[in-house]
Amino acid sequence: MNNPDRVLHIVSAMDRGGAETLLMNVYRNLDKSKCQFDFITHSTTKGDFDDEIISLGGEIFPISSLGELGPLKYVKELIRIMSRKKFAAVHSHTDFQGGFSTLAAKICGIEKRICHSHSNNWPLGKSLKSLLTLKSLQTLIRVSATNYCSCSQEAADFLFGKKLVKQGKVNLLKNGIEIQPFLNLGDCRKSVIEELKLPKDVKIVGHIGRFSESKNQSFILKVLQNLLKSDSSFIALLIGEGPLKSRIEEEAVRLGVLENIRFLGIRDDIPRLMKAFDVFLFPSIFEGFGIVMVEAQCAGTPCVVSNSVPRSTDMGLDLVSFISLESDLNLWSQEVIKKTSQKLTDSKIIASNIKKHGYSIQDNIPHWLSIYGLNKQKQANASVNL
Repeated sequence: MNNPDRVLHIVSAMDRGGAETLLMNVYRNLDKSKCQFDFITHSTTKGDFDDEIISLGGEIFPISSLGELGPLKYVKELIRIMSRKKFAAVHSHTDFQGGFSTLAAKICGIEKRICHSHSNNWPLGKSLKSLLTLKSLQTLIRVSATNYCSCSQEAADFLFGKKLVKQGKVNLLKNGIEIQPFLNLGDCRKSVIEELKLPKDVKIVGHIGRFSESKNQSFILKVLQNLLKSDSSFIALLIGEGPLKSRIEEEAVRLGVLENIRFLGIRDDIPRLMKAFDVFLFPSIFEGFGIVMVEAQCAGTPCVVSNSVPRSTDMGLDLVSFISLESDLNLWSQEVIKKTSQKLTDSKIIASNIKKHGYSIQDNIPHWLSIYGLNKQKQANASVNL
Protein backbone atom coordinates (compact mmCIF):
# COMPACT_ATOMS: atom_id res chain seq x y z
CA MET A 1 0.00 0.00 0.00
CA ASN A 2 1.37 3.41 -0.98
CA ASN A 3 2.28 5.78 1.80
CA PRO A 4 3.03 9.09 0.06
CA ASP A 5 4.97 11.92 1.64
CA ARG A 6 2.55 14.67 2.70
CA VAL A 7 3.06 18.41 2.43
CA LEU A 8 0.84 20.77 4.45
CA HIS A 9 -0.01 24.08 2.79
CA ILE A 10 -1.24 27.09 4.77
CA VAL A 11 -3.61 29.32 2.77
CA SER A 12 -6.44 31.79 3.32
CA ALA A 13 -8.99 29.72 1.39
CA MET A 14 -8.78 27.42 -1.61
CA ASP A 15 -10.66 29.77 -3.91
CA ARG A 16 -9.64 30.76 -7.45
CA GLY A 17 -6.94 33.25 -6.51
CA GLY A 18 -3.49 33.38 -8.07
CA ALA A 19 -1.61 31.46 -5.37
CA GLU A 20 -4.39 28.91 -5.05
CA THR A 21 -4.57 28.37 -8.81
CA LEU A 22 -0.81 27.83 -8.81
CA LEU A 23 -1.07 25.28 -5.99
CA MET A 24 -3.75 23.35 -7.86
CA ASN A 25 -1.66 23.39 -11.04
CA VAL A 26 1.17 21.80 -9.06
CA TYR A 27 -1.09 19.38 -7.18
CA ARG A 28 -2.78 18.05 -10.33
CA ASN A 29 0.60 17.22 -11.86
CA LEU A 30 2.11 15.43 -8.87
CA ASP A 31 2.48 11.67 -8.68
CA LYS A 32 -0.02 11.33 -5.83
CA SER A 33 1.32 7.87 -4.98
CA LYS A 34 4.54 9.58 -3.90
CA CYS A 35 3.46 13.03 -2.70
CA GLN A 36 0.15 14.35 -1.38
CA PHE A 37 -0.96 17.85 -0.43
CA ASP A 38 -3.11 18.81 2.58
CA PHE A 39 -4.36 22.31 3.35
CA ILE A 40 -5.01 24.49 6.40
CA THR A 41 -7.54 27.17 5.43
CA HIS A 42 -8.89 30.20 7.29
CA SER A 43 -12.42 30.17 5.97
CA THR A 44 -15.75 28.91 7.28
CA THR A 45 -17.17 28.64 3.76
CA LYS A 46 -16.43 25.96 1.19
CA GLY A 47 -13.59 26.84 -1.18
CA ASP A 48 -13.84 26.63 -4.97
CA PHE A 49 -11.22 23.86 -5.09
CA ASP A 50 -12.26 21.91 -1.97
CA ASP A 51 -14.12 19.12 -3.77
CA GLU A 52 -11.26 18.59 -6.21
CA ILE A 53 -8.71 18.48 -3.39
CA ILE A 54 -10.67 15.77 -1.61
CA SER A 55 -11.08 13.80 -4.85
CA LEU A 56 -7.30 13.91 -5.35
CA GLY A 57 -6.69 12.48 -1.87
CA GLY A 58 -5.96 15.68 0.03
CA GLU A 59 -7.43 16.80 3.34
CA ILE A 60 -8.62 20.28 4.35
CA PHE A 61 -8.32 21.61 7.91
CA PRO A 62 -10.34 24.83 8.40
CA ILE A 63 -9.32 26.98 11.37
CA SER A 64 -10.00 30.51 12.59
CA SER A 65 -7.68 33.28 11.43
CA LEU A 66 -4.76 34.81 13.29
CA GLY A 67 -6.81 37.97 13.80
CA GLU A 68 -9.65 36.04 15.40
CA LEU A 69 -7.57 33.80 17.65
CA GLY A 70 -4.57 35.96 18.53
CA PRO A 71 -0.97 34.73 18.13
CA LEU A 72 -0.81 32.24 21.03
CA LYS A 73 -4.10 30.41 20.32
CA TYR A 74 -3.37 30.50 16.60
CA VAL A 75 0.01 28.77 16.99
CA LYS A 76 -1.56 26.22 19.35
CA GLU A 77 -4.23 25.46 16.75
CA LEU A 78 -1.57 25.02 14.07
CA ILE A 79 0.42 22.68 16.33
CA ARG A 80 -2.73 20.62 16.98
CA ILE A 81 -3.22 20.01 13.26
CA MET A 82 0.47 19.55 12.42
CA SER A 83 0.69 16.85 15.09
CA ARG A 84 -2.08 14.77 13.49
CA LYS A 85 0.03 13.41 10.64
CA LYS A 86 3.66 12.99 9.71
CA PHE A 87 4.31 15.91 7.35
CA ALA A 88 7.46 16.04 5.24
CA ALA A 89 7.10 19.81 4.87
CA VAL A 90 4.94 22.79 5.81
CA HIS A 91 4.54 25.43 3.12
CA SER A 92 2.99 28.75 4.13
CA HIS A 93 1.35 31.03 1.55
CA THR A 94 0.13 33.68 4.01
CA ASP A 95 2.93 36.16 3.27
CA PHE A 96 3.88 38.25 6.33
CA GLN A 97 1.90 35.95 8.67
CA GLY A 98 3.84 32.91 7.50
CA GLY A 99 6.26 32.92 10.42
CA PHE A 100 3.56 31.69 12.78
CA SER A 101 3.07 28.60 10.60
CA THR A 102 6.76 27.84 10.36
CA LEU A 103 7.18 28.43 14.11
CA ALA A 104 4.46 25.86 14.81
CA ALA A 105 6.11 23.47 12.35
CA LYS A 106 9.47 23.97 14.06
CA ILE A 107 7.93 23.14 17.44
CA CYS A 108 6.46 19.97 15.87
CA GLY A 109 9.88 18.96 14.54
CA ILE A 110 8.93 19.24 10.85
CA GLU A 111 12.16 19.37 8.89
CA LYS A 112 11.17 21.51 5.90
CA ARG A 113 9.46 24.80 6.76
CA ILE A 114 8.80 27.10 3.83
CA CYS A 115 7.56 30.68 3.68
CA HIS A 116 6.38 31.74 0.23
CA SER A 117 5.90 35.39 -0.75
CA HIS A 118 3.05 36.00 -3.19
CA SER A 119 2.67 39.75 -2.70
CA ASN A 120 4.66 42.96 -2.68
CA ASN A 121 2.31 44.94 -0.48
CA TRP A 122 2.12 45.76 3.23
CA PRO A 123 -1.48 46.89 3.84
CA LEU A 124 -1.04 48.55 7.23
CA GLY A 125 0.71 51.72 6.07
CA LYS A 126 4.09 53.24 6.91
CA SER A 127 3.70 54.49 10.46
CA LEU A 128 6.49 53.61 12.89
CA LYS A 129 4.25 51.12 14.72
CA SER A 130 3.25 49.46 11.46
CA LEU A 131 6.81 49.15 10.18
CA LEU A 132 7.96 47.71 13.53
CA THR A 133 5.18 45.12 13.25
CA LEU A 134 6.34 44.18 9.76
CA LYS A 135 9.95 43.94 10.96
CA SER A 136 8.90 41.64 13.80
CA LEU A 137 6.98 39.38 11.43
CA GLN A 138 9.92 39.25 9.02
CA THR A 139 12.23 38.33 11.92
CA LEU A 140 9.90 35.52 12.97
CA ILE A 141 10.07 34.14 9.44
CA ARG A 142 13.87 34.26 9.43
CA VAL A 143 14.24 32.39 12.74
CA SER A 144 11.62 29.71 12.07
CA ALA A 145 11.64 28.97 8.32
CA THR A 146 14.20 26.74 6.63
CA ASN A 147 13.41 27.90 3.08
CA TYR A 148 12.31 31.17 1.52
CA CYS A 149 10.40 31.16 -1.77
CA SER A 150 8.89 33.82 -3.95
CA CYS A 151 6.85 34.17 -7.13
CA SER A 152 8.83 37.21 -8.32
CA GLN A 153 11.76 39.49 -7.55
CA GLU A 154 9.38 42.16 -6.26
CA ALA A 155 7.62 39.78 -3.88
CA ALA A 156 10.98 38.47 -2.62
CA ASP A 157 12.32 41.95 -1.88
CA PHE A 158 9.14 42.86 -0.01
CA LEU A 159 8.89 39.94 2.41
CA PHE A 160 12.47 38.77 2.86
CA GLY A 161 14.48 41.92 2.20
CA LYS A 162 17.07 42.67 -0.45
CA LYS A 163 19.92 41.43 1.74
CA LEU A 164 18.65 37.83 1.81
CA VAL A 165 17.86 38.05 -1.91
CA LYS A 166 21.39 39.25 -2.71
CA GLN A 167 22.81 36.40 -0.61
CA GLY A 168 20.97 33.94 -2.89
CA LYS A 169 18.83 32.57 -0.06
CA VAL A 170 15.46 33.11 -1.76
CA ASN A 171 14.27 30.58 -4.33
CA LEU A 172 12.05 31.62 -7.21
CA LEU A 173 9.21 29.14 -7.64
CA LYS A 174 7.63 30.26 -10.88
CA ASN A 175 3.86 30.47 -11.20
CA GLY A 176 3.59 27.76 -13.80
CA ILE A 177 0.43 26.98 -15.74
CA GLU A 178 -1.06 24.09 -17.68
CA ILE A 179 -0.29 25.22 -21.24
CA GLN A 180 -2.34 22.73 -23.25
CA PRO A 181 -5.85 23.79 -22.08
CA PHE A 182 -5.26 27.27 -23.56
CA LEU A 183 -4.25 26.03 -27.01
CA ASN A 184 -6.27 24.87 -30.03
CA LEU A 185 -9.63 25.83 -28.54
CA GLY A 186 -11.41 26.63 -31.78
CA ASP A 187 -13.77 29.60 -32.13
CA CYS A 188 -14.33 30.42 -28.46
CA ARG A 189 -15.31 33.97 -29.32
CA LYS A 190 -18.36 32.83 -31.29
CA SER A 191 -19.56 30.47 -28.55
CA VAL A 192 -19.08 33.08 -25.80
CA ILE A 193 -20.93 35.73 -27.83
CA GLU A 194 -23.81 33.29 -28.35
CA GLU A 195 -23.88 32.22 -24.70
CA LEU A 196 -23.96 35.79 -23.38
CA LYS A 197 -26.20 37.07 -26.19
CA LEU A 198 -23.72 39.77 -27.17
CA PRO A 199 -23.76 41.70 -30.46
CA LYS A 200 -21.72 40.02 -33.20
CA ASP A 201 -19.53 43.11 -33.65
CA VAL A 202 -18.75 43.36 -29.92
CA LYS A 203 -15.25 44.24 -28.67
CA ILE A 204 -14.62 42.31 -25.46
CA VAL A 205 -12.46 43.70 -22.66
CA GLY A 206 -11.96 40.94 -20.10
CA HIS A 207 -10.77 40.82 -16.52
CA ILE A 208 -10.33 37.89 -14.13
CA GLY A 209 -9.71 38.57 -10.48
CA ARG A 210 -11.11 38.82 -6.98
CA PHE A 211 -13.17 41.97 -6.39
CA SER A 212 -10.74 43.70 -4.01
CA GLU A 213 -8.88 46.99 -3.71
CA SER A 214 -5.70 45.54 -5.21
CA LYS A 215 -7.37 44.35 -8.43
CA ASN A 216 -8.71 47.86 -9.06
CA GLN A 217 -11.89 47.00 -10.99
CA SER A 218 -13.12 50.57 -10.49
CA PHE A 219 -10.37 51.66 -12.88
CA ILE A 220 -11.71 49.23 -15.49
CA LEU A 221 -15.09 50.98 -15.27
CA LYS A 222 -13.43 54.33 -15.95
CA VAL A 223 -11.51 52.97 -18.93
CA LEU A 224 -14.71 51.42 -20.28
CA GLN A 225 -16.59 54.69 -19.84
CA ASN A 226 -13.87 56.46 -21.79
CA LEU A 227 -13.90 53.82 -24.55
CA LEU A 228 -17.66 54.10 -24.96
CA LYS A 229 -17.39 57.80 -25.77
CA SER A 230 -16.03 56.88 -29.20
CA ASP A 231 -17.10 53.25 -29.68
CA SER A 232 -20.31 51.81 -28.22
CA SER A 233 -19.37 48.23 -29.18
CA PHE A 234 -17.08 47.70 -26.15
CA ILE A 235 -18.30 45.37 -23.42
CA ALA A 236 -16.41 44.34 -20.27
CA LEU A 237 -16.59 40.79 -18.91
CA LEU A 238 -15.68 40.75 -15.21
CA ILE A 239 -15.02 37.28 -13.82
CA GLY A 240 -14.69 36.59 -10.12
CA GLU A 241 -16.25 37.26 -6.74
CA GLY A 242 -15.14 39.21 -3.71
CA PRO A 243 -16.07 41.71 -1.00
CA LEU A 244 -16.15 44.74 -3.33
CA LYS A 245 -18.37 43.27 -6.03
CA SER A 246 -21.52 45.11 -4.94
CA ARG A 247 -19.59 48.38 -4.74
CA ILE A 248 -18.33 47.90 -8.31
CA GLU A 249 -21.88 47.16 -9.48
CA GLU A 250 -23.08 50.37 -7.84
CA GLU A 251 -20.25 52.34 -9.41
CA ALA A 252 -21.10 50.89 -12.81
CA VAL A 253 -24.62 52.26 -12.42
CA ARG A 254 -23.31 55.65 -11.34
CA LEU A 255 -20.94 55.87 -14.32
CA GLY A 256 -23.65 54.76 -16.74
CA VAL A 257 -21.75 51.69 -18.00
CA LEU A 258 -23.75 48.84 -16.42
CA GLU A 259 -25.38 47.87 -19.74
CA ASN A 260 -21.89 47.31 -21.18
CA ILE A 261 -20.71 45.02 -18.38
CA ARG A 262 -21.36 41.35 -17.66
CA PHE A 263 -20.58 40.09 -14.17
CA LEU A 264 -19.90 36.39 -14.69
CA GLY A 265 -18.94 35.30 -11.17
CA ILE A 266 -16.72 32.25 -10.65
CA ARG A 267 -16.15 30.26 -13.84
CA ASP A 268 -14.50 26.94 -14.60
CA ASP A 269 -13.96 27.68 -18.31
CA ILE A 270 -11.19 30.27 -17.97
CA PRO A 271 -9.21 29.16 -21.08
CA ARG A 272 -12.33 29.52 -23.24
CA LEU A 273 -13.11 32.98 -21.87
CA MET A 274 -9.51 34.14 -22.15
CA LYS A 275 -9.52 33.09 -25.80
CA ALA A 276 -12.72 35.06 -26.42
CA PHE A 277 -11.37 38.33 -25.00
CA ASP A 278 -10.13 40.93 -27.46
CA VAL A 279 -8.03 42.44 -24.67
CA PHE A 280 -7.22 41.36 -21.13
CA LEU A 281 -7.26 44.44 -18.87
CA PHE A 282 -5.32 44.15 -15.61
CA PRO A 283 -4.87 47.51 -13.80
CA SER A 284 -3.75 46.11 -10.43
CA ILE A 285 -2.51 48.49 -7.76
CA PHE A 286 -0.04 45.83 -6.65
CA GLU A 287 0.75 42.24 -7.66
CA GLY A 288 3.17 39.66 -6.35
CA PHE A 289 3.14 38.18 -9.83
CA GLY A 290 -0.19 37.74 -11.66
CA ILE A 291 -0.62 34.19 -12.98
CA VAL A 292 -3.64 35.26 -15.07
CA MET A 293 -1.22 37.28 -17.17
CA VAL A 294 0.55 34.11 -18.26
CA GLU A 295 -2.80 32.44 -18.92
CA ALA A 296 -3.97 35.34 -21.09
CA GLN A 297 -0.82 35.24 -23.20
CA CYS A 298 -1.11 31.46 -23.46
CA ALA A 299 -4.54 32.04 -25.01
CA GLY A 300 -2.92 34.48 -27.44
CA THR A 301 -4.80 37.42 -25.94
CA PRO A 302 -3.14 40.86 -25.77
CA CYS A 303 -2.86 42.46 -22.33
CA VAL A 304 -3.01 46.06 -21.17
CA VAL A 305 -1.76 46.18 -17.58
CA SER A 306 -0.53 48.55 -14.90
CA ASN A 307 3.18 48.97 -14.37
CA SER A 308 2.64 47.68 -10.83
CA VAL A 309 2.49 44.20 -12.37
CA PRO A 310 5.97 42.57 -12.40
CA ARG A 311 7.69 42.67 -15.79
CA SER A 312 8.46 38.98 -15.42
CA THR A 313 4.84 38.28 -16.40
CA ASP A 314 5.70 39.25 -20.00
CA MET A 315 6.34 36.03 -21.93
CA GLY A 316 8.10 37.81 -24.80
CA LEU A 317 5.22 37.39 -27.27
CA ASP A 318 4.75 41.13 -27.90
CA LEU A 319 1.31 40.92 -26.31
CA VAL A 320 1.79 43.06 -23.19
CA SER A 321 1.60 46.83 -22.74
CA PHE A 322 2.53 48.25 -19.33
CA ILE A 323 1.00 51.63 -18.45
CA SER A 324 1.18 53.73 -15.28
CA LEU A 325 -2.02 54.11 -13.31
CA GLU A 326 -1.15 57.81 -13.18
CA SER A 327 -1.40 58.06 -16.97
CA ASP A 328 -4.34 59.71 -18.66
CA LEU A 329 -7.38 57.52 -19.34
CA ASN A 330 -7.06 58.38 -23.02
CA LEU A 331 -3.69 56.60 -23.12
CA TRP A 332 -5.23 53.46 -21.61
CA SER A 333 -8.15 53.63 -24.07
CA GLN A 334 -5.88 54.12 -27.07
CA GLU A 335 -3.78 51.12 -26.06
CA VAL A 336 -6.87 48.96 -25.58
CA ILE A 337 -8.15 49.97 -29.04
CA LYS A 338 -4.76 49.24 -30.60
CA LYS A 339 -4.54 45.81 -28.92
CA THR A 340 -7.97 44.66 -30.15
CA SER A 341 -6.44 43.84 -33.54
CA GLN A 342 -3.39 41.95 -32.23
CA LYS A 343 -4.51 38.37 -31.55
CA LEU A 344 -1.74 35.73 -31.64
CA THR A 345 -2.81 32.33 -32.96
CA ASP A 346 0.43 30.37 -33.48
CA SER A 347 0.19 27.80 -30.67
CA LYS A 348 3.71 26.49 -31.27
CA ILE A 349 5.26 29.93 -30.73
CA ILE A 350 3.10 30.51 -27.65
CA ALA A 351 3.97 27.17 -26.04
CA SER A 352 7.67 27.54 -26.89
CA ASN A 353 7.94 30.99 -25.31
CA ILE A 354 6.11 30.06 -22.12
CA LYS A 355 8.30 26.98 -21.68
CA LYS A 356 11.42 29.02 -22.48
CA HIS A 357 10.52 31.50 -19.75
CA GLY A 358 10.02 28.63 -17.29
CA TYR A 359 6.25 28.80 -16.80
CA SER A 360 5.21 25.30 -17.85
CA ILE A 361 3.91 23.63 -14.70
CA GLN A 362 5.19 20.21 -15.76
CA ASP A 363 8.72 21.64 -15.92
CA ASN A 364 8.25 23.28 -12.49
CA ILE A 365 7.40 20.14 -10.52
CA PRO A 366 11.05 19.12 -9.83
CA HIS A 367 11.66 22.62 -8.40
CA TRP A 368 8.84 22.16 -5.89
CA LEU A 369 9.90 18.66 -4.90
CA SER A 370 13.48 19.77 -4.37
CA ILE A 371 12.32 22.44 -1.90
CA TYR A 372 10.45 19.75 0.03
CA GLY A 373 13.47 17.46 -0.04
CA LEU A 374 11.39 14.84 -1.89
CA ASN A 375 13.24 14.75 -5.20
CA LYS A 376 15.23 11.57 -4.69
CA GLN A 377 17.33 12.02 -7.80
CA LYS A 378 19.25 15.24 -8.24
CA GLN A 379 17.72 17.49 -10.87
CA ALA A 380 19.73 20.00 -12.86
CA ASN A 381 18.54 23.52 -12.08
CA ALA A 382 16.09 22.18 -9.52
CA SER A 383 15.60 25.67 -8.11
CA VAL A 384 16.44 29.15 -9.21
CA ASN A 385 18.09 31.56 -6.79
CA LEU A 386 17.05 35.17 -7.08
